[in-house]
Amino acid sequence: MKKIKIFNMVAISALMVMATSCGDDFLSTEPASSVPLNGYYTTSAHIDEAVTAAYNPLQWYDYFSGWCPLFLVSDAQGDDVYVGGGSTSDQAEIHLASQYKSTSLMNFSGAWTTSYSGINRCNRIVMDCEEAGNGITDAQKKYYVAEAQTLRSFYYLQLWKFWGNVPYYADKNLEYPYLADQLSHDEIYSKVIATLESVIDQNVLPMKETAARSGHATQAFAMMLYADWVMYQKDESRYSKALGYMEQIIHSGKYQLMPDFQSIWDQKNEWCDESIFEIDYYSQGSIRSWGSANNPGGTVVPALIGVDGLSGSPDYVSGWGFCDISKEVYDQYEDGDQRRDGGILCMTKYIADNAAKGIKVSYGGRYQNTGLFLRKYLGRIGGNTGAGTSDLGWDNNQRIYRYAETLLNASELALRTGDQGKADLYLKMVRDRAGVKPITATLDNLLNERRLEFVGEGKRYYDLIRFGKAAEVLKPGGGKVLNKAKTAYDVVGIPERIQWTESKKYLPIPQNEIEASKGGLKQNDY
Repeated sequence: MKKIKIFNMVAISALMVMATSCGDDFLSTEPASSVPLNGYYTTSAHIDEAVTAAYNPLQWYDYFSGWCPLFLVSDAQGDDVYVGGGSTSDQAEIHLASQYKSTSLMNFSGAWTTSYSGINRCNRIVMDCEEAGNGITDAQKKYYVAEAQTLRSFYYLQLWKFWGNVPYYADKNLEYPYLADQLSHDEIYSKVIATLESVIDQNVLPMKETAARSGHATQAFAMMLYADWVMYQKDESRYSKALGYMEQIIHSGKYQLMPDFQSIWDQKNEWCDESIFEIDYYSQGSIRSWGSANNPGGTVVPALIGVDGLSGSPDYVSGWGFCDISKEVYDQYEDGDQRRDGGILCMTKYIADNAAKGIKVSYGGRYQNTGLFLRKYLGRIGGNTGAGTSDLGWDNNQRIYRYAETLLNASELALRTGDQGKADLYLKMVRDRAGVKPITATLDNLLNERRLEFVGEGKRYYDLIRFGKAAEVLKPGGGKVLNKAKTAYDVVGIPERIQWTESKKYLPIPQNEIEASKGGLKQNDY
């Protein structure tokens, strides 16, 4: 194991934790610069401030020291999403990842910093609880620690899926000279999965939070994280336990599928009955800006993936034309499947539907244009009222885990552990909502069902890897996109893409981290 320095914001975020809380009450307290850190977090109210700060880095993934919307960066490496934009030099690091040509210099270093900043803040909560003494009860301490450890598992999940072999530290933050062991992906898995099992077994988190506390970690969130880790690791020894957790969520009665798939993505339905965890963004009062991307507020995603050159639309706002959806996945849907038009905007159909109402709609069509856009996160008219930079002020939460995924996880885990009846039942529930007929649960059918359910939600690429299909599906060139005249799908989608191989599973570690470690951090063999 190697020891390396954790640079960037991690080493100083303990000093920043009080300055980044977004609660109104906290903003009226004494400035952090004049309050000693030691001895401050001795009450429940003060630890609540640290908890708020621990969630704040979740907002940074979309834009912080580079662009890394989690769903786009992962899905662009699969076969459902093209990066788009102006050209391959427009957000080149995402294009390179989609081509399997990432470098240590053109990488997602912002996501690395974001994740470790979040980890640092989660550890701070654990440390605060240890130092609080009699200021809070033992039950409160257990709750705070469980919440922090669950959220920390999410931050490590991003590092683990992107880079695999990363520095690991938990419950206690680094001290000068900020050295941490670089563990292998298997060692990381063992550490985190043990923590999640402990959190879940304690059962101190609610299965679902109240509306007022939406956004906090829950038992269901911890269980979904557990299944995510176990299924990506292909840890057969824990499939039965993961299935049990999925069934606890199912039988709790706290979650249900939304009848109308399209409605899931409306602002009024954020944290709806189907939502298990979301990254919160809010336009009202947003103070994020290009110079202060770590300020609280909205997201840039709707601007980033918006239909470029859009004119005349009564529903959507024009954007920059990233995140084109592949025609190949659009054509996979059966007739009557509400997930197709509920999650994907087909411009040919949209233009025709509006023309029938006497409304003229047009759009541009940038690089890798398919005429198909991710409706789930498109910017709606009136969805951006922030006080900061307007493009960073959109009020669209990113959905991380939905109840539909609980059901599909349960179906797959039941199948893998020999219960065909349960596998068929849980799959049927998802397909019933979609409006399509039941099918037998097989691994191939489940892989395809997940594809149709989660387009643009950051699942497909990782599914292809864990199902052992990545090398088979992710061939050189990708699919087809529209020509400039928009008359035919006859242009190679990703002409620069090379064949995916197992070595592409983990991206190169950012070069600034390699250099800062002074030989202590081993680079991935990408």
